[in-house]
Amino acid sequence: MGNTSPPGWRLFRRTSWNEWRQVADILRQETVGGVLLLIGAVIALVWANSPWSEAYTSLREFTIGPHALHLDLTMSEWAADGLLAIFFFVVGLELKREFVAGDLRDPRRAAVPVIAAVGGVVMPAAFYIAINATSGGEALRGWAIPTATDIAFAVAVLAVIGRFLPSALRMFLLTLAVVDDLIAILIIAVFYTDDLETVPLLAAVVPLALFTLLVQRRVRSWWLLMPLALATWALVHASGVHATVAGVLLGFAVPALRRQGEAHGLAEHFEHRWRPVSAGVAVPIFALLAAGVTFGGLEGLATSLTDRVALGIMAGLVLGKAVGIFGATYLTGRFTKAQLDGDLAWIDVLGLAVLGGIGFTVSLLVGDLAFGAGSEREEHVKVAVLTGSLMAALIATVILRFRNRAYRRIHEIETADVNQDGIPDVFESDDDSAGRG
Repeated sequence: MGNTSPPGWRLFRRTSWNEWRQVADILRQETVGGVLLLIGAVIALVWANSPWSEAYTSLREFTIGPHALHLDLTMSEWAADGLLAIFFFVVGLELKREFVAGDLRDPRRAAVPVIAAVGGVVMPAAFYIAINATSGGEALRGWAIPTATDIAFAVAVLAVIGRFLPSALRMFLLTLAVVDDLIAILIIAVFYTDDLETVPLLAAVVPLALFTLLVQRRVRSWWLLMPLALATWALVHASGVHATVAGVLLGFAVPALRRQGEAHGLAEHFEHRWRPVSAGVAVPIFALLAAGVTFGGLEGLATSLTDRVALGIMAGLVLGKAVGIFGATYLTGRFTKAQLDGDLAWIDVLGLAVLGGIGFTVSLLVGDLAFGAGSEREEHVKVAVLTGSLMAALIATVILRFRNRAYRRIHEIETADVNQDGIPDVFESDDDSAGRG
């Protein structure tokens, strides 16, 4: 690409020290969450195909909650509408912190993962639509299923196969997945809201505004904030908009910038409190209640995998994600005449792009919204999401393992020199980072 790029304008430039510590902490928690998610999914699959499968079905369909508030939901609905709202609350906090107070406040640095995320949404949808264009209207409702990347699952795989991956690429994957999930929640709100009730939706503005007012005044008392958050969630749920949207809105309401005398911004404080709950409790329980699918033997598995909906999902996750993320990133570099930073190579980006095809949590959620819980096609969706995510993980493992020696060498360079403050010299100083922001 030549040497015509502006000074300092490099793709995947190294992060500041504070940002590196923040990302490292997130990656540790999401890695543990990914392992728990995988355990929950395996338990669900074994249970659903065991002699005790009726007990699993009874658990998923067990109804609890006040009917008067329209909250008499099944356990699987509580997991999808309630627990995933916590997950998206954390997504909202992380996204706001990154773009307001983190390294991504630099528009050039933020543009790369955002454009990559958009490409990683558009291309999987295009692959799905191309395969199902002649399958009928109902099949096309699933176009958004392969568009999301599972943060916890992808990070857990990355921790195993790419432990020497440079910090900037790790941050790219994390930010990509967060932006990807935000786009997914917007898709859910716009395209998967069939019956909109305007009165509850307008009423939700009141507790949301009060919550915003309190957090802007740095109120941290959960006996004040929690009732307002629950009221916002309940009213959004009653409006017909998927309740997880409330989680994102509440996350965006929290201020990310630090005031004088504060060690951490309020968004970072809440994120530290709620990320363990999201990664360690909410997402694994959702996986336990959502991933159970009865294969019906080899014949049933073959029937599921040959359904054009399932083929579209797998093609979207394995091919669409790789083409969309890698293609968008490469074109960004070409049009801006930017260069890859340091010893990185485009094969590294391809490995991460393929890893982005792990679309477990949100893909299962969208599949449920698209075809309805308990339908035969929903079972095909689950098989396709699990198969496509597994294929993406295996292909990424081959690519990133191949680059492991290079990652190890980069890691040794990053940790070899330590300055007088105990900070590796390769990281940008926070003052330099802030100056560019």
